[in-house]
Amino acid sequence: MTKQYLKPLALALAVALAGTACSKHNDADTAVPGGNQPASPSSAAPAAASTAAAAKPAGPTFNIADLDTGIDACSDFNGFVNAKWVAANPIPEDRTRWGAFDQLAENSLNTQHDIVDAMDKGAANAKAGSIEQKIGLLYRSGMNEDAIEKAGVEPLKPELAKIDALKTSQDIVDFLDTSFNDGNGYVFGFGSGADFQNAKIQIGYAQQDGLGLPTKDYYTDPKQAENRKAYVAYIAKTLTLAGVPEDQAKKQADEVMKFETQLAAASLAPVELRAPENQYHFVTVAEANKATPHFDWQKFFAAQGVNVDKGFSLSQPKFFKEFDKMLATTPVSTWQAYLRFHAIDSASPYLSKAFQDNKFDFYGKTLSGQPQQKPRWKRVLGSVNSSMGEALGQLYVAKVFQPEAKQRANELVDNVRNALKARIEKLDWMSDETKQKAIQKWNTFLPKIGYPDKWRDWSGLDVNGENYYGNVEAASKFNYHYDIAKIGQPTDRLEWGMTPQTVNAYYNPTDNTINFPAAILQPPFFDAHGDDAINYGGIGAVIGHEASHGFDDEGSQFDGDGNNKNWWTKEDRAKFDERAGKLVAQFNEYAPIKDHPDLHVNGKLTLGENIADLGGLNVAYDALQEALKKNPQEAQEKIDGYTQDQRFFLNWARVWRSNVREKQAMLYLNVDPHAPASLRAIGAPSNMEAFASAFQCKPDAKMVRATDKQVKIW
Repeated sequence: MTKQYLKPLALALAVALAGTACSKHNDADTAVPGGNQPASPSSAAPAAASTAAAAKPAGPTFNIADLDTGIDACSDFNGFVNAKWVAANPIPEDRTRWGAFDQLAENSLNTQHDIVDAMDKGAANAKAGSIEQKIGLLYRSGMNEDAIEKAGVEPLKPELAKIDALKTSQDIVDFLDTSFNDGNGYVFGFGSGADFQNAKIQIGYAQQDGLGLPTKDYYTDPKQAENRKAYVAYIAKTLTLAGVPEDQAKKQADEVMKFETQLAAASLAPVELRAPENQYHFVTVAEANKATPHFDWQKFFAAQGVNVDKGFSLSQPKFFKEFDKMLATTPVSTWQAYLRFHAIDSASPYLSKAFQDNKFDFYGKTLSGQPQQKPRWKRVLGSVNSSMGEALGQLYVAKVFQPEAKQRANELVDNVRNALKARIEKLDWMSDETKQKAIQKWNTFLPKIGYPDKWRDWSGLDVNGENYYGNVEAASKFNYHYDIAKIGQPTDRLEWGMTPQTVNAYYNPTDNTINFPAAILQPPFFDAHGDDAINYGGIGAVIGHEASHGFDDEGSQFDGDGNNKNWWTKEDRAKFDERAGKLVAQFNEYAPIKDHPDLHVNGKLTLGENIADLGGLNVAYDALQEALKKNPQEAQEKIDGYTQDQRFFLNWARVWRSNVREKQAMLYLNVDPHAPASLRAIGAPSNMEAFASAFQCKPDAKMVRATDKQVKIW
């Protein structure tokens, strides 16, 4: 079950987008956006961080041999910095993209692999019930291919039997109630989240879900006709693998497609879902029951064992109106086909090879263009992360994280935050009234570095070394109930929404925190021994990016306490929207896929990330200048022939070096709130006089936007 309401605003999309929206579990090859479930702290003691001294890197902090000096930096800065590297580093066959993030993610995976392998081998001698033992047994069960092949579809048969037994609309409602309680959500999503009107308290959120294709447009857009055809074929084959006769499987596949097309018509598009008013619709239980007379929410909550008290968010009313209509009018046999398919599809990564390959063929090859499936250990490790991610992170931190990195990162956070405050105070387009509110929000930022102060307690989750599907099911139920148990409880700002081993960073509007997992605190983002320019152009810009999310088009609609409240004057908001509109126009012009000049970036979908890039790079540059004032010798020094200002921008572009397969690039344009990495390397710098000055670009250079088109927000 994937949370669809206000997601943390992450620096980059760290997982593949292939997968089903209503999948109850995620693995490394079929993960979906937002698949990382928040992992809250508990009273368990934190793992001890490594006390080993950080070793001096063997190679240069920035290798200028990677630069393509045959390309003019003022014409194509991304090509100047990254073209040689991209040409020399083809995408691995088991990936859809390859770049700086992916290299670090691969390193993190290898470290995690060492950890889980050791936990597997040592499980017999590990303390009973310890995270070491549970992780070892969970990983062992996933690597036990003989047992998984022998079991075939048997582990799923009890669920399929329940679906086969459905006779009436009320039976369907009862099935949904029970399935959610088991951690298996269908049709819609349900979980906890901060109340948009009182962010100090967690409430329940019900939100649209249930589609097997990436967005609603895939069901109607003529350009997606072949993908729709392939999806129907995939549904039919999935049903056939589970024992449905071929002729019936084809008929049911058509019914599933018709069912999802009806759901899609009532669903909101990704751009629409970015608006807070489309993420939150508070109702009492009585009001909800009136809106869905065929689905009893009081009964649903009782089945989940939660008390929603004054009410909950029925987040997309149009969707739930259609869901209720379908309960009353759609034949039970069609409901059965839909539920049957999604039960099999969701379980496929944990069943025999035929199911795994079938799912990869559609979501990996057809939708994303990935030639080969990831090796089994990576897929199983993905399941370990989905099931016990923070527990694995506790072991990861103890093995690799350097206290020196956390200390230096904290210094950078303070410096960049101070630069953001100074920028807000000096804005010439914002009134003093709104500035005061902005500074109030700035004052309440909570930075979190590396890993949680307290680790989550995993007692109550039972796993074994034999039953992979059963283990994942148990973890799904355990994590679901851990999540919904927060409903009615105070919001914990110390909670993390990413694991320490994740190469990413994020801002959460409803608790006003900026978060930097341990795995991103390494080159090229951060080098404890690197010069200031490299660090401010890397992790400094990341810090600025996440802090700027608090003031992007979405984050700016939340106050310092995390409430969805307007703190702007009408005039200032209009000025902000005008400037943001210029950034939308800038990115709308980009057509990043060479052989598809008609496919453009969606400037509205990517607006929040583009604002954060622009604001983050500007405040990081300011922070660098302040740091250099304290060290004038470094300020005047060239390293490998490049000034500090040049190295700052060079590292920013290096962070975004990436190559992506064409099908994956097309998918990203439809669903990813981030612009393509090659455009992030140039988008923000092209709006900065500091870049033009650093590389002595002429006013008519491609990397220098005309004065009337330059975007300046924060």
